[in-house]
Amino acid sequence: MTEPSGAGPAVRQARVRSGLTLRGLASAIGVSVGTMSAIENGKVALTIDRLQQIARALDIPPAHLLAPVAEPPEAVESPNGTSDWRHFTELDLDPALRAAVEVFTEMGYHGATMRLVATAADSSVAGIYHYHRSKQHLLVTLMDLTLQDIEWRVAAADSEGGDAADRFARMVEALALCHAVRRDLAFISATEMRSLEDPDRERIVAVRRRLQDRLDAAAVEATADGAFATPNPRETARVVATMCMALPYWFSAAGPMSPPDVARQYADHALAMMLVQQN
Repeated sequence: MTEPSGAGPAVRQARVRSGLTLRGLASAIGVSVGTMSAIENGKVALTIDRLQQIARALDIPPAHLLAPVAEPPEAVESPNGTSDWRHFTELDLDPALRAAVEVFTEMGYHGATMRLVATAADSSVAGIYHYHRSKQHLLVTLMDLTLQDIEWRVAAADSEGGDAADRFARMVEALALCHAVRRDLAFISATEMRSLEDPDRERIVAVRRRLQDRLDAAAVEATADGAFATPNPRETARVVATMCMALPYWFSAAGPMSPPDVARQYADHALAMMLVQQN
């Protein structure tokens, strides 16, 4: 019989959406897990009869398994033109923003004043207002810079490919690494969300939601694949993200662990929380 070409990725996508594990689908159509994996990876030809078997097991029309699947995302680059999400350089902050980081970290947003920021920046209050129209504008700018830096790194870690469990671990590593390396900025971002005013608050919340959605999607996919055994992948992914965002509360560059060490350790913790299945 005619063999549909390129159906493997569509089979995998449909299986993940259905919540069925690789082992479960293999059992349903009477093949080994290895054969099912080879089908999904395009290494084994898929006949019309087998395609119809899979469609019945997934309770979908066979035509859905012939629909093109979007290509994996291309490597993501930072605003500075690099795709190395583990490499950090100083962010381009003007003197007022650098001073705001110092004052907001020490005093909190509500305890800070433009005069304190001006003093820390060795500037006049008028000089600060020339570039930043308000204390709120300083906060929003810092939040935007921080989340932009985090988002591209997490997206780049995701785009490196591999199975869902690997992508999840790398994204956790990227998230933890950002919160360790950019400790003060991440601390402000984590503690001053309540100080943001709309419409900026709504926009920044949407960015945070996108980050969480990436982690959730990989966790759900890895669970459907049978790589994770947690019964609650989305909820566990949220716990993992919260764990990473809490890093600035305790991490110190002067401590015994470097940011890369902590980030790798957090990725290991996250996999343990997901109840990784050993092959």
